[in-house]
Amino acid sequence: MSEEFEALALENQVCFALYSATNAMVRAYRPLLEELSLTYPQYLVMMVLWKESGISVKTLGEKLHLDSGTLTPLLKRLEIKQLVIRDRSKEDERVRVLHLTPEGQALKHKASNIPELMRCKVGGNVDELRQLKLLSEKVLSHLL
Repeated sequence: MSEEFEALALENQVCFALYSATNAMVRAYRPLLEELSLTYPQYLVMMVLWKESGISVKTLGEKLHLDSGTLTPLLKRLEIKQLVIRDRSKEDERVRVLHLTPEGQALKHKASNIPELMRCKVGGNVDELRQLKLLSEKVLSHLL
């Protein structure tokens, strides 16, 4: 086989390995998140807000690499679930800020075991997982 043809082989594609791993990871999270009535993207939003309640929608989008067209419906669903309040900034009415409700804050305790459960599912030691995270972030930084 020619080298050019091998470059197109699916099993040689980093992108396919990342895509497959991402899909498998999201599927592995699903049963854990169903107990919280959250989807994976909603869980990501909640993780940011558990650390930084009161941030702007724009800042949240930057942290999650999501545009407002994706983020707005997601936030509306979290608001309907009474986990988040979308409000106006006191400094600038044009800016939307996000606050956790008491229910949203309480959900943090229920979710606290998820990272460890996922570490067990993924396998590998802490150093390997840290290296995987760093490599993934490096790929992302080159693509953004």
